[in-house]
Amino acid sequence: MEDNRSARNPEFQNKISQMALGLSPLVRLTSGDVHPAFPSTLLNFWLLTDEQCDEIAHFYHQRTPSIYTRHYPCPIEWRTDASLEEKRRRIGRFIGLRGCESPVRVQSEDEIMRDARDARNRAEEQEIFRRKMRWY
Repeated sequence: MEDNRSARNPEFQNKISQMALGLSPLVRLTSGDVHPAFPSTLLNFWLLTDEQCDEIAHFYHQRTPSIYTRHYPCPIEWRTDASLEEKRRRIGRFIGLRGCESPVRVQSEDEIMRDARDARNRAEEQEIFRRKMRWY
């Protein structure tokens, strides 16, 4: 019964195909080796653990800066205190995955209202100052 539902769901089938996409391995500059935990598919990438992210970053000279750190195509700044999500995003960017850029911070409604109020106050102050200066 489950197989029939999943077979008829195109979104599910599309996601399965997406997760099965293979990833080209990145080789270490000094030895040409690939890290054993390097994800072979997109699914494996999303299953990386915190420790694996740290190990991969260290293996490819990103956790502890060295003369090789900046010689990779997309070097990253590695923070060991980062969350797993942030580490995974940085590893994704490092290995060339799209959509792994740092998220843009979205303002809250209160912050937007405060900024609008501040801009309105500045505009009013400028208008008052301009009126005062007209007489001189």
